[in-house]
Amino acid sequence: MATLQRFHVGPRLSETAVHNGTVYLAGQVADDLSQDIRGQTAQVLAMVDRLLAEAGSDKSRLLMVQIFLSDITDIVAMNEVWDAWIPAGNTPPRATVQAAMAKQGYKIEIVVTAAVN
Repeated sequence: MATLQRFHVGPRLSETAVHNGTVYLAGQVADDLSQDIRGQTAQVLAMVDRLLAEAGSDKSRLLMVQIFLSDITDIVAMNEVWDAWIPAGNTPPRATVQAAMAKQGYKIEIVVTAAVN
C-alpha cells in the first residue's frame, strides 16, 4: 500500500499531500496583499517552490497547474512573471480562469500537482 504524507496540516486543510509519487498542493495565495499582480504572482510561485522542495519535487516536475485570477485582465502581467519562472521545455498543462476570491485583496491563487523527483 502506498504511503500518504501530509505537510503543514491545519484544522481545515493541509498545504501539501504526497501519495504514490504525486505531490498535491493546496491553493497558494500571497501574504502581502498590497502587491500588484506581478508581486502577488512572484510571492505565490516562491511558495510553490518551497512546498515542492519540501515534498521532494520542483517546478520542472509539474503535472498540472490551475490559476485563478480575481481579474482576468491581469493575465498578461501574470504571464510575464510565470514565463520568467517556469523552466523552458517544462511547461505543464495549465488552466487560467477568473474567479471570486475567498478574501478581499487576493489577486491570484495557484493550485499545483507535480511528480516527486
